[in-house]
Amino acid sequence: MPTASSAQPAASSPAPVAALHGRRVVFVDGVRTPFGRARKDGLYAHTRADDLSVKTVRELLRRHPNLDPARVDEVAIAATTQQGDQGLTLGRTVGVLAGLPRTVPGYAIDRMCAGAMTAVTSTAATIGVGAADVALAGGVEHMGHHPMGFDADPNPRFVSEQLVAADALNMGVTAENLHDRFPALTRERADAYGAASQAKFAAALAAGKIDPDLVPVALRDPEHGWGLATADEPPRPGTTVEAIAALPTPFRPGGRVTAGTAAPLTDGAASCLLAAEETAAELGLPARMRLVSFAYAGVEPEIMGIGPVPATERALARAGLTIDDIGLFEINEAFAVQVLAFLDAYGIADDDPRVNPYGGAIAVGHPLASSGVRLMTQLARQFEEHPEVRYGLTTMCVGLGQGGTVIWENPNHADYRPATQDGAAL
Repeated sequence: MPTASSAQPAASSPAPVAALHGRRVVFVDGVRTPFGRARKDGLYAHTRADDLSVKTVRELLRRHPNLDPARVDEVAIAATTQQGDQGLTLGRTVGVLAGLPRTVPGYAIDRMCAGAMTAVTSTAATIGVGAADVALAGGVEHMGHHPMGFDADPNPRFVSEQLVAADALNMGVTAENLHDRFPALTRERADAYGAASQAKFAAALAAGKIDPDLVPVALRDPEHGWGLATADEPPRPGTTVEAIAALPTPFRPGGRVTAGTAAPLTDGAASCLLAAEETAAELGLPARMRLVSFAYAGVEPEIMGIGPVPATERALARAGLTIDDIGLFEINEAFAVQVLAFLDAYGIADDDPRVNPYGGAIAVGHPLASSGVRLMTQLARQFEEHPEVRYGLTTMCVGLGQGGTVIWENPNHADYRPATQDGAAL
């Protein structure tokens, strides 16, 4: 797994994109709640999961008054642990609670960490075939109320019939397994990456790049009364490599994965608005990104962190692109080693400025099913900063051995051609 030297964000070559069937789909806007730590005294300890999701949907409608809520054709909301306050067919219940007309349908999705990503690609496909014009897609995870794997009952055949390794159901152990499988993925590299994620997020926050995508959430604490969540709780600015190196390895004695190189357990929600490109133009909605292609892939569950690599290969092939055409990368940081495995597979340096310019989940947190939309929202903002970049991607590993990747085109690029009224590119 060789690495390459760092490179500044640069324009992608104008490689021809394979013709994709159906209408062109655009990402209009995305928002998220501030993320909170999943613990008894965390930001959202007394807040319902579905109310977090409702807040994001309402904010999208507020930001886009040109959109008649009756024009929304579908609501898809994901959650990994679909029980209690994040159960009951979230897309439908969130739509009703958010004040959408009763005529707007909705559904729930579960693809673990890629839940919101799958909500986006599923509704985008619906738009692409002409079955919808506008959709809301997102995800929520209240890991404080619903710990990962809580009350799950994995079939004993998984282990007894050796369908998966016994440790494949523990995400931290799968990260240790990646270190084992690829010796070049050292703890020292992971520690440095973890510290860099914190530093990049802190810099992005100070530069005003994070707050525009946050929607404040009213809080009610039985002991302290009302409050307002306006900032993320998990980040630890000033984290050093030396501090991370001193942390214990909870998943294995003498291991390499620590709290400093893993995303913290997190509560939060994110949602986005998608539309057919010609519908967005009709309604006066911005087209911040165009969906080019997407793909999901399965891998050995015990090294689930490698999943973004084959998913990206498929997405690139479907788009008629190569990795050299990608000018910006938003890679979910479930674990530092998972990102490093992706970078090594493509010969990208650990500190390449095209990768997670605002930091990632190691700093801000990873509320499982919501993180896919956070990645997309950040990429859309980076596209605005870098009109010279034509293509970017969002990618993430998924529990039980999967990966997902979505490739996007930047409408600010000189070679971008918007759709005509019949949906074809000019």
